[in-house]
Amino acid sequence: MAKTPALRSLDKKACAPSPVCGWKLERAARKCGALRIAGLDEVGRGPMFGPVVAAAVILAPKCRLDGLNDSKKLSEKKRNQLDIEIRANAVAWAIAAIDVETINKINIRNASLLAMKRAVEHLALSPDYLLIDGLDTIDFACPQQAVVQGDGTSYSIAAASILAKVYRDRMIVELDSEYPGYGLASHKGYCSAEHMAALARLGPTPLHRKNWSPVAQTMLEFPAMLELGLELVEN
Repeated sequence: MAKTPALRSLDKKACAPSPVCGWKLERAARKCGALRIAGLDEVGRGPMFGPVVAAAVILAPKCRLDGLNDSKKLSEKKRNQLDIEIRANAVAWAIAAIDVETINKINIRNASLLAMKRAVEHLALSPDYLLIDGLDTIDFACPQQAVVQGDGTSYSIAAASILAKVYRDRMIVELDSEYPGYGLASHKGYCSAEHMAALARLGPTPLHRKNWSPVAQTMLEFPAMLELGLELVEN
């Protein structure tokens, strides 16, 4: 039976090769004269709790880190191992976090771009070329390339994704003891079923992002519930 165009399109997507992490983008940049190529990535754009974190990493051309890849494809143990190796072997690296209050004011996209800009600005060496995961470039005066799935394509971006994720995960685990009952250590602030149930039960903390619809809805519901509770006590 002949396949319809829709089925042929699905087959192509299913067979499309996954990006291969390597030096291809860095080599192309060096052919254009770049010497200090920084990979950038952010972590924490999707959660409804906590900061967004970005990292910038400049790796030497001959740097070899076994298993370096998109942080999402690695186990926690491997990420932690590579985090140590990247910090020890990178030409330069930096991490920046943007707090929830700022996210609420300027929105998560702008906060993510700001985090990446600050990470670049904090590098010990100023880069002359940026490889950035995603669709956007940042406000920084050097040539830049935005790369969709860049953390699975470029070793420099992959290294940045690992530093950012390890840093943010550890931060959220520490905050779990400050805000118990939400299960932060397990879901890292993402909108899991456990987190949604805790939010409905306990209400939002100061570190929940007020512009996220589940948080905003809870903020509307809890004052009414508290008021009703007071009336019940008074009666």
